[in-house]
Parts: sequence; structure tokens; C-alpha cells
Amino acid sequence: MGNLRVIVFSATFGAGHVRAAEAIIEAIRTKKPSAEITHVDSVAFLSKTLNKVIKGTYIELIKHTPRLWGKFYYRTSKIPPDSVLQRFLNVLGRHEFFDYIEGLRPDVIICTYPTIAGVLAQLRLQGLLQVPIVTVVTDYAVHSQWIHPGVDLYIVGNDDVFQGLVNRQIDPQRIKITGIPVSPRFEHPLNRQEILKQYNLCSDQPIFMIMGGAYGVLGGAKKVCRILADSEVPVQSLIVCGRDEKLYKSLDGIVAEAKNPIYRFGYVRNVEELMTVSDVIITKAGGLTVSEALTKHLPLLIYKPIPGQEDENAHFVQRIGAGRVMNNEEELEETLKHLLRYPEEISQMCAAAAKALPGKAAEKATDYIFGLINEDLSGNVLLRQMKS
Repeated sequence: MGNLRVIVFSATFGAGHVRAAEAIIEAIRTKKPSAEITHVDSVAFLSKTLNKVIKGTYIELIKHTPRLWGKFYYRTSKIPPDSVLQRFLNVLGRHEFFDYIEGLRPDVIICTYPTIAGVLAQLRLQGLLQVPIVTVVTDYAVHSQWIHPGVDLYIVGNDDVFQGLVNRQIDPQRIKITGIPVSPRFEHPLNRQEILKQYNLCSDQPIFMIMGGAYGVLGGAKKVCRILADSEVPVQSLIVCGRDEKLYKSLDGIVAEAKNPIYRFGYVRNVEELMTVSDVIITKAGGLTVSEALTKHLPLLIYKPIPGQEDENAHFVQRIGAGRVMNNEEELEETLKHLLRYPEEISQMCAAAAKALPGKAAEKATDYIFGLINEDLSGNVLLRQMKS
């Protein structure tokens, strides 16, 4: 394959797009250490100010007015590729992106964010871009923003997404089911006893992990901590507050008065270790968080999923028996107390989680990407010689 050059486009609206990009990059470097990989935040590339505004607006929207986001998501979920809105999105920054790509001359472009995939796919359809495009769908549901006829290869998480793309006229030969790529760190077996000892955790008491994502957008996290802190059944709690300093500080009183131990963390880079020692995770339903938990065979309790893609991801988890969805405080408290009394139900969800995904998603995705590159090289040798 020679000196492989790759561009990966992601976006920082939620950490999932970036984590999927990093997982693919890690897998590529494992197979091809000499690869030249450029990872680009696609919106910040166009404007750092615009990126900051959109990112802040998105976080505030899903925190404070999630129903509004849900309405937007579902109203735009089935717009056709030739609609006015999609045609507008497909020309955003096209000249800047094209010039940048021409300067780097990559062998493949990988997109974990849908909008940039649309821009590049349109250039591909018009014959202006000669580089194959891979789109990695980072949710367990299909939205129109992911669907672009000019994409050469789709990497998807499950059969539902595969069928959803086929139903919208995407050639099934261009779709590969690998699971959503997660960092290979989540695939590696870890020594649970050593991690328990590292955090002074007891091996004979259940461990519930609470995680609200990088920006702490899990509604009700404080309520979850209070229920577990006061539980009559002994339980240990690990809460990852991310960058939400307000949430972290608001737990001072609960931690001080808790009957059961609560361990707080800010932003962490060892989620795979915390998941290894946990029996259940209470979390938001981002596609990457769901995938990482399922890869670790960890059951998920999803509280008030954000309408839109997270709602769809939550339904997927519940449908396969790997978790439960709780829509209000009454259901939350009832579910937590019930599972503490009947831990065998946690074991059943754990077994379902273990069967949910094919495994080694990033590695498999990388194999398909390399196959696409080889196919492109063999089919376009003369064209590339002419360009050089």
C-alpha cells in the first residue's frame, strides 16, 4: 500500500464523533504505523468562532430544551438528498475543503460527522474529488444527514442501520456492519482485581457507575447519587462528572452524608478501567458511550434520553435486553432499588450486552477501509499517474 495518507474529519458536537475518529486512527496506526494521518475538526476548520458558538448552543439546547432538539432531529430525519436544505449544506466550505484535500493528496477520507460527508460526497459525484470517502455512522439509527449517494463506503453499527440505508437506495455492497468503532482499549482484557484495589473498592458489593458525558449532560445525576447513597442495600457508586464542575461541587453534601461510598471523578481518560469494575452504568445514550459499554459487556440504565438520536440508541439497548430506559424520577428510583434487590437481573442484562456487538469494530472497519483503498488504487492507477 506504500506510504498511506489519510484524512479523518470529525466534529466536537458531543464527544462521540471525535472518539469514533480516534478509534479508527488508533486501529490504522496499529496496522500501518507509518501512515500519515491528519485529524480535522471539520467545523473549526471553517471557523473557530462559528464552531464555538454552534457547540455551545448545542450543549445548552440538549441540557435545557431537549424537546426542541428532538423536534428538529425528527423533522429533518427524512429530507431527500436533493432537497433545498441538503443542497445548501452540501456547498458549505466546499472550496476550502477541496483545496485542503488537494494539498494533502490523501489515499482515503474518513468522516465521522455527517455534514462534512455530504460536502465531500457531492464533490465526488461531480467528479471533482478523486479520493474515496468513508462515512462512519456513530448512532444506532438512520438520519438523512448520514445519507449521501457519493459516499464510497459506510461503516455501521447494526442491522437496523444497514437496512435503513438500503431502504433509502444505498447499495448494500457499500455498507459494512462492524459495530460502531471504539478504541481498542475497550477490547483489551483488564485485571479487575487490580483496578478494585487501585480505587479501594470492595469486590463483594455492587458498583454502579454514573456518567453524563464530557459535558455532564446527564439529567438527574444528582438524584441518582442520592438514591444510591441512601440505599439500604450496600452499593458503591462511581460518578464521572466530566467537565461539569457545577455538578461535581453540588455533590459535596451527598458524598459527606452518604451511607454508601460515592467516588467522584472529573474528566477522565480511563473510562475503560471504570467500566471494567462496574456492574451497571447509568448514562446518556450517545452512540459511542453505548458502544463502549456494550463492548465491556456492561448493562446500561438510560435516564431521560435526549429526544432524537439518543432516544433511538436507548430503544436499541432496551430492545436487545442489555439495559433499561427510565423516563421519570419514579421509574429511576424504582429501577435502581429493584436491581439492587435482584442482582440476577443485572447478570441477565450483562449476558445480553455480551452478545450485542460483533466485536473488534475498529479493527474490522479498518480492514474494510484498506480494502477500499486497494480497490481504488487498482482501478485508478492511470488517472493518478496523469495527476502526478
